[in-house]
Amino acid sequence: MIALRRHGPFVATTEHQRFVEFANAVRQNRYIGLCFGAAGEDQAHIELVIIDEADRLSHAALERSRDLFDRADFGLILIGMPGIEKRMPRYPQFYSRVGFAHHFHPLQGKNLSFVTTHHCRKVCSSALRDSPNAKAIAAISRITGGNFRLLHRLLVQIERVLEINKRTAITAEVIEAARNMLVIGAD
Repeated sequence: MIALRRHGPFVATTEHQRFVEFANAVRQNRYIGLCFGAAGEDQAHIELVIIDEADRLSHAALERSRDLFDRADFGLILIGMPGIEKRMPRYPQFYSRVGFAHHFHPLQGKNLSFVTTHHCRKVCSSALRDSPNAKAIAAISRITGGNFRLLHRLLVQIERVLEINKRTAITAEVIEAARNMLVIGAD
């Protein structure tokens, strides 16, 4: 495979294939991967770097990220809490390279219903007989506020409540029992 890139053609080597396999495993298993190698080694096959919790980066770390971006040929995504988009203009050398921003919105409506149903089938598969009804989805929405991570945590607890109580339907009672097991704040 040869693709035209900013700095010339890209040749997919065996080392690149090993890296792609590694990156897919990191993505699939949701863990932190560590890549290393001498300067000029196959690190240049890297196409995309994603930095989570980027709002915690120091000015020096942002500058280092910008320097690596300038020297190498990869895309860079910074993910952070709301407000990171207001912080970036303070670093004009970095900010001038930002192509666009994407704001993640909480899940709501049909998207929340779809994700909840999908996760219930995946996470709660052992005990769940039916997809959650509209009332259950509304309760889950109220508790999670559409936060994906909180939704997942709540669904794991729902599965636990279903298994412990040998139940097969997600009811308001099951949802409230699951919610009481989590530290998520008041309604």
